Amino acid sequence: MNDQRRSPTVRRRRLGIELRKLRESNEMTAQDVTRSLEWSPGKVTRLEKAQAVKPMVVDTRLLLDLYRVTSDDPRYDELVTLTRQARQRGWWNSYKDVLDDSYVEFEAGAARIHGFQLSVIPGLLQTPEYATSLIRGNLTRDPTEVERLVQLRMRRQELLSDPHPPYFWTIIDASAVMRPFGNVEDQRAQLQRLIDTDHMEHVNIQILPLDAGPHPGLAGSFVVLDFPDEDPSLVYLETQQTSIYLEESEELQRYGMIFQHLSAMALSPDASVAYLKDLAGQLG
Repeated sequence: MNDQRRSPTVRRRRLGIELRKLRESNEMTAQDVTRSLEWSPGKVTRLEKAQAVKPMVVDTRLLLDLYRVTSDDPRYDELVTLTRQARQRGWWNSYKDVLDDSYVEFEAGAARIHGFQLSVIPGLLQTPEYATSLIRGNLTRDPTEVERLVQLRMRRQELLSDPHPPYFWTIIDASAVMRPFGNVEDQRAQLQRLIDTDHMEHVNIQILPLDAGPHPGLAGSFVVLDFPDEDPSLVYLETQQTSIYLEESEELQRYGMIFQHLSAMALSPDASVAYLKDLAGQLG
């Protein structure tokens, strides 16, 4: 992955994980560190949980000194550099007025994105017309907010045309592509958008037909994000009220198995493209 695709949010998460490992290896609690450095309560936890938007290099140096990581230790420069990378601003900062979640920040730094969509077409593959209809259907009425959200979604899609794009594999329930919206031309354009990915080596689409019957994806959509540099993966679940991030190995394994099961039930990529073309042809 090139440096332009390194997400400060992913760097911040990695920094927190490494700092927690060092603290635990020194058999210190967060309270021990707080007392030793005379920090405010909660600061150590915020750093380790990547809740500090701009971690300070001076704080990282203080922690490394406390954890007896000397300047000639390779980890010293690595973590100081990681801190500087974590302080950078991502393109999504321009959309903070409509962003209330960190998913876009994690997505921007992923090396592999794979998941299942139960009811909607994935945001990375939506046309502006589909995105607009979807956002309005979610009871967003303010025209300015709708426009900003559509702009954000289109900006996210630049990820797939990056010189070093992530591998994107999505399984879409047939109900999502069959659901009408807008006019016939809008629907045809959205289907064509999906069909056109057939020529993209790093994009893989499978359609899960309705006649597949009940399946484990009926519990809801999910996305698994894998990151470079051995950064730990995470599972993203979006609900009506909030977003949930799962990081435990058992949870990652469970959703990995669900994805494999859904992939085996779904149409092959070639058959999925044929299905989409047939669906587009039925629009008249």
